[in-house]
Amino acid sequence: MEGRVMANQAPVLLVEDNPDDEALALRALKKNHIPNEVVVARDGVEALDYLFGTGRFAGRDLRKAPPVVLLDLKLPKIDGLEVLRRLRADPRTHTQPVVILTTSNEYRDLHTSYALHANSYIRKPVDFNEFTQMLGEVAHYWLSLNEPPPPAPAA
Repeated sequence: MEGRVMANQAPVLLVEDNPDDEALALRALKKNHIPNEVVVARDGVEALDYLFGTGRFAGRDLRKAPPVVLLDLKLPKIDGLEVLRRLRADPRTHTQPVVILTTSNEYRDLHTSYALHANSYIRKPVDFNEFTQMLGEVAHYWLSLNEPPPPAPAA
């Protein structure tokens, strides 16, 4: 990854309630030389507030949509599947790239994530080196190779 220029400099949204997993993800992104700022939401409400510019994120420039949302499923207040459901139901965010990043092995979670049009479903590797490599590949794809969806029309 070193030396690669990331095309989309908008902040990545990491939705993660586990402080250890948050620290690992931030460390892995840094180790992969990802220049994008990472905004962390620690529950589903914070994630929705960021994406819709409400709550503590009121007034945020919604034209700067994250190139990707890294979304855990097991979250307080509103779980990840409900966050995804609400994103897909709103015309402003229905094309928002969402990568499920979870430890869940439950078939129901996998099936429901794809039924709600998650862009990808990745189980977090336990090994830090594997996790770092995986997150570097995910970031490279979504920030450098993927062509982002066009912005939603103004309401």
